[in-house]
Amino acid sequence: MNGIHDMGGMQGAGPIVPEIDEPVFHEEWEKHVFAIDTAISCQGLYNTDEFRHAIERMNWREYLESSYYEHWLAAIETLLREKGIISTEELETRVKHVKEHPEAIANFPISNSPSQLAVRLEKLIRGRRPIRRVTGQTPRFKPGDAVAARNIHPVGHTRLPRYIRGKRGAIEKAHGSFALPDTNAHGLGKNPEPLYTVKFAAREVWGEQAAARDSIYVDLWESYLEPAS
Repeated sequence: MNGIHDMGGMQGAGPIVPEIDEPVFHEEWEKHVFAIDTAISCQGLYNTDEFRHAIERMNWREYLESSYYEHWLAAIETLLREKGIISTEELETRVKHVKEHPEAIANFPISNSPSQLAVRLEKLIRGRRPIRRVTGQTPRFKPGDAVAARNIHPVGHTRLPRYIRGKRGAIEKAHGSFALPDTNAHGLGKNPEPLYTVKFAAREVWGEQAAARDSIYVDLWESYLEPAS
């Protein structure tokens, strides 16, 4: 999707000012959003690609004016509505009630007893689930091969950034096969493909103003690539 969320390579947005000693969460509510997403994804109600695509569908003004975890919250609300877990009416009613009675949040009962879900969540956060897929598919490319990122403009979700489309590089590393985001985000199956790290000279991407010695590395699925002519 070509949208405002794909800001890689854009200019004119001002300098990046790193926050010194930046905390993991800036506000208490951000912790709750993280926990909600973890609990939902642990139950398999949606996958990471669906989640990213839901963020991409935010109104552009709302996207730019909201924070990182506000993006998460908007995506969670969108997906739960679309999957019939909650309705718009239920959500609006709950929000109205909390605005009128903020003490309802503080008085919400919290359980400290162990549960099956809590155990699963801890394993999910502390452990690593295998996401590489065994397909028996022979990779089309190998390290050192000259390739070009396809200049395509998908209507739906993709992990092929705009700034790299049409640029030439070389395969740096082959990682095996992983679910293809372009289909996984839309319920069209995982359709695993070989995934590669591709090295691009900075000047190939940014032009002569880039340093000659600099390079960038982008992870790209096989269908995003073609042999460099």
